[in-house]
Amino acid sequence: MTQSVSARPTVAYFSMEIGLHPAMPTYSGGLGILAGDTLRAAADMCVPMVAVTLLHRKGYFRQHLDPQGNQWDSPATWSPESLLEPLPQRASVTIEGRKVVIRPWRLTVEGVSGGKLAVYYLDTAVPENTPWDQGLTDHLYGGDNHYRLCQEVLLGIGGIAMLRALGYQKFHAYHMNDGHSALLTLALLEERAAGRPLDSLTTEDLESVRRECVFTTHTPLQAGHDQFPLSMAGQVIGQDRLRILSVTDCCPHGTLNMTLLAMFLSHYVNGVALRHRETALTLYPNFPVNSITNGVHAATWIARPLLELYDRHIPGWRQDNYYLRYAVNIPLDHILHAHATAKQMLLNEVERRTQAHFDPFAFTIGFARRATAYKRHDLFFTDLERLGRIVERIGPIQVVFGGKAHPRDEEGTTMIKRVFAAAAALGSKLKVVYLEEYDMGLASFLVGGVDLWLNNPQKPLEASGTSGMKAALNGIPSLSILDGWWVEGHVEGVTGWSIGDDVPGPNSREADARALYDKLEYVVLPQFYGRPLAYAQVMRSTIALNGSFFNTHRMLGQYVANAYNLGRA
Repeated sequence: MTQSVSARPTVAYFSMEIGLHPAMPTYSGGLGILAGDTLRAAADMCVPMVAVTLLHRKGYFRQHLDPQGNQWDSPATWSPESLLEPLPQRASVTIEGRKVVIRPWRLTVEGVSGGKLAVYYLDTAVPENTPWDQGLTDHLYGGDNHYRLCQEVLLGIGGIAMLRALGYQKFHAYHMNDGHSALLTLALLEERAAGRPLDSLTTEDLESVRRECVFTTHTPLQAGHDQFPLSMAGQVIGQDRLRILSVTDCCPHGTLNMTLLAMFLSHYVNGVALRHRETALTLYPNFPVNSITNGVHAATWIARPLLELYDRHIPGWRQDNYYLRYAVNIPLDHILHAHATAKQMLLNEVERRTQAHFDPFAFTIGFARRATAYKRHDLFFTDLERLGRIVERIGPIQVVFGGKAHPRDEEGTTMIKRVFAAAAALGSKLKVVYLEEYDMGLASFLVGGVDLWLNNPQKPLEASGTSGMKAALNGIPSLSILDGWWVEGHVEGVTGWSIGDDVPGPNSREADARALYDKLEYVVLPQFYGRPLAYAQVMRSTIALNGSFFNTHRMLGQYVANAYNLGRA
């Protein structure tokens, strides 16, 4: 079957990871889930978009945890043939002087209003390639820097070649979701040269490519941006290509910096929250960084009981998420009943996975993030004695944890073990489970079924965060550090509660832990156990204020209006 190509202006969306289906482990965390949610919103809103990613035949990894919290991993092998459509087209890219052949697979995303868009998964497991090249589309974030750079050549340069092979010749915007696809700018420059030597490219050529490109940066950490030694870059992409990159100021200190490359050749650059924009401007003061705060795809992340509730009370919300503002009219007892059903669904899943029996009437906290040091999974357990006293004085607490640590992240894997150790030390005083293999399926239970969403990253390292947005769509308030999206979503006592203050710069771990305990002990738990209707009002306003705004319909509308220039002739 040949892909029919729309004559309408189109956006090409590039992302190293895209999370669209629990059975497709082609994502590692928030970046990939955001990409999938963006594409679902584009289909809902009939935004003319196609997407490009790698196939990742062996996925990210499967997480396994022993009773002490030691993590080990296994390949997340899956079957593309069962979920994707193979296409006959072929493209190729040169890596280290070798021709590497790429074949595409297609997944069609369908929207609530009948819109459709294609996601193309690039695959090098074809007989024409060497065994090593066949493995280039196996592992998401696997291997060493050399493997990663070869993958980024495939995504950026190979992705442009594949779009041309599929019949797409012109786009209004090429959207780079983080720096992994930055080399697509090099492919566009080569097309602009049209066979001329690359060193003949002019300022006008650079500006032409810049007008077509949009870049979203996702990390406030300098070390989190992909950088490769120039010696390696020259070997992989070739010296001629490397020379043209040198004029873009993307190669400081003997490295190829993918973020600088994408920024230099994009007419629109944005961070993923207002606070993240401020941080990005301190890292990259020579670039005009804008802000479009992330969102999540509402219909994907709302638990079934809440979906049914909204369908009854808010007609049209699936087509236009802003209608969730009208949640203010839903009776509180209806919200509580729907939440109780979603909570029982979560607790049933916890018991199925762990044999742990949780009390449906006990205050239940959810914490599930990628397990890396700055997200501080173990902050909650800083003072076990105080936790015990809070439970004795006010009422029981249950906590459900989840999150994978990258196998090479020693701090992250050690942090998981500390959670297990704290849970063992608390014993029966406070029930804690850490669910292994946190993925889209498990996340759907968690964000819909807990009573409170906890997030306590180290300021200012949270670029945005989207887990709390998913919880908000289900009426779950957040207790969170004022960083990332929560700076915008926080209305104290209305959409949730803050941990600490909004003073710029990091607080000490001890100060953050004290602030967390104080808010739980003196505000949140007394309201949950003593004034349940007041807590239900917070739940309702969380839906109306945060659910109606922090979604991908609003987010994508901002990209269309501010970045994509779809109305341009």
